Amino acid sequence: MSKQTVLGRVTQLAKANINALLDQAEDPQKMLDQLIRDYSGNITEAEQAVATTIGNLRMLEQDHAEDVAAAAEWGGKALAASRKADELRGGGQTAEADRFDNLAKVALGRQLQSEQEARTAEPTIAAQTEVVGKLTSGLDQMKAKLAELRAKRDELVARSRSAQAQNRMMDAVKSVDVLDPTSELSRFEEKVRREEARALGQQELAASSLDAQFEQLDALGDEAEIAARLAALKAA
Repeated sequence: MSKQTVLGRVTQLAKANINALLDQAEDPQKMLDQLIRDYSGNITEAEQAVATTIGNLRMLEQDHAEDVAAAAEWGGKALAASRKADELRGGGQTAEADRFDNLAKVALGRQLQSEQEARTAEPTIAAQTEVVGKLTSGLDQMKAKLAELRAKRDELVARSRSAQAQNRMMDAVKSVDVLDPTSELSRFEEKVRREEARALGQQELAASSLDAQFEQLDALGDEAEIAARLAALKAA
């Protein structure tokens, strides 16, 4: 995976508008779960890529440090060879002095080569350092987004469960309204009233029949009285 690809992905994911994504989702909870899985996977990939990039940067820095150290070391050898040549030349050993001067020249050439390699690596090291900084910052943002996603998912699940509980309660209330037990009591009360009215009617009917019997008895008494009086008249 190239540095540009990693940097582009980290930047894109870090800038993702979670609320906009949720607004477009038919099932926000499922989309959040999927986003969390995607983010977690991408973070893992990005961490591996960043670790590789950092490793490459450290190798470049190590090579640069070695080039700088080599340049200093070759410079020291060149100086020592030059001083030895001067010492030998002062003693009249021209040929040996020339040999040490040649060694000094070789050392200076190695010093120059090491310095050039160090200078050549410096722009690359600077660029890589900037990339690593951006990648690390992007990863931090991605991890913050992941924490935000998880918090939103937890909030959404809690709200969903609360809404479901409220809906179940409202359904229960509606069921109570539909099957109102007081209506059954009303019907039972009406039945009792009809039975009471029937009993009253039977009582009134029974009372009416008894009165009629007593009236008949009274009528028989009057007839007996009349017959007795008639018999008394005839006997007189």
